[in-house]
Amino acid sequence: MTVARWIEAAYVDIDGEGTQMGDDVYIPNRGLTTAETDYTYSGEIEGKGVARMIGAYGNPAGGAVFEAYEQFTGSIAGQEGSCVWRISGTYADKTVRSHLTVVPGLGTGGLEGLVGEADMVLSEEGGGEAYGFVLSYDLS
Repeated sequence: MTVARWIEAAYVDIDGEGTQMGDDVYIPNRGLTTAETDYTYSGEIEGKGVARMIGAYGNPAGGAVFEAYEQFTGSIAGQEGSCVWRISGTYADKTVRSHLTVVPGLGTGGLEGLVGEADMVLSEEGGGEAYGFVLSYDLS
């Protein structure tokens, strides 16, 4: 999985202090953000994803917690269609840890009956732009 686009902005900035990353990303030290992220997938999971996230920054460790939904369109194990994933996670020590669950009832085509989940870890230390995950799934 590769991050194709990432835009994040604060809608609550408690202290008025944070980090600007290029033109498209601002992370408050303490506050709430929304993010739009696009992904490209290759391998057994092939396609594109469009995600929207809400994040809460400022826990004592300097990290964040977030919730997101992503619509994936493409193929999984040769089955074409789309599905929606719910993603819950944390960010701390330059590492994102998240859990993905397929949302029932929102699949189309060959992915209409998809159920499954995955755990993902993305570390900025490893470049932070591309990472893999294993989706445990059933296409019944």
